[in-house]
Amino acid sequence: MASNKLVLGLPKGSLQESTFELFRRAGFKIKGTSRSYFPSSDDEELDIRLIRAQEMSRYVEHGMLDAGLTGLDWVRENGSDVVAVADLVYAKQGMRPVRWVLAVPNDSPVRSVADLQGKRIATEAVGLTRKYFEANGVEADIEFSWGATEAKVPELVDAIVDVTETGSSLRANNLRIVDTLLESHTQLIAGRDAWADEWKKAKIGRIALLLKAALAADSKVLLKLNAPGDRLTQITENIPSLHAPTINNLADEAWYSVETVVDESVVREIIPDLKEAGAEGIIELSLNKIVE
Repeated sequence: MASNKLVLGLPKGSLQESTFELFRRAGFKIKGTSRSYFPSSDDEELDIRLIRAQEMSRYVEHGMLDAGLTGLDWVRENGSDVVAVADLVYAKQGMRPVRWVLAVPNDSPVRSVADLQGKRIATEAVGLTRKYFEANGVEADIEFSWGATEAKVPELVDAIVDVTETGSSLRANNLRIVDTLLESHTQLIAGRDAWADEWKKAKIGRIALLLKAALAADSKVLLKLNAPGDRLTQITENIPSLHAPTINNLADEAWYSVETVVDESVVREIIPDLKEAGAEGIIELSLNKIVE
């Protein structure tokens, strides 16, 4: 049993599944049921807790957790004094940031925040919203929403501030975005005491490296192929690589092996071009991590 332990908080709820998958690609096997708050890991140095993202930064700040994954939005909402170790841009539906937006019904006369003077606003992020309205010199009644925020306009409130990844939920509820308060993403954060501990800081740093490497590999593939020497330049010009491709001589000096990392989305376009240019033995391999 490991003598050193890092107490790590992972987000319970909408980000749980994508976080577990990210850790899997980073090399960590985490197991737990949907009702479990104490998942197991194949890393004996990790003691994992599932905590709501909204609360994570407070527990990290107060030393109940050494480190955790939560949103930049909730760190700011809670005003937590923590160390931002790494920015990890992923969400429940994809590898993109989310936005906190001010929204009103499509037929609302409201065109800017100034039009909400004296109006009622519902949101889960009361602190962020209050600061936004104060910064714009607008006085409004800002109330906490326990959920189903989109359904509260216009009968219960005049506008909402809610988080969106694609905007589809807002559109489905006939809502229109007036302004964006904050663009947010997941962060790996650490407590000040944990960061001052040499072993814990090193452990957190290793986790950050692997998580960032897993995100860097998302939607990337490794292409390997053989190219005749007289077509090498023409073939490599068809490859939009992450960096310059790796080129090595084969036993047959008239041929070269070429390896490169490319966006998966372009593979279907370039493989036929590479074949037409004279490439042979083209192999496409998925990637788990890219360490920059």
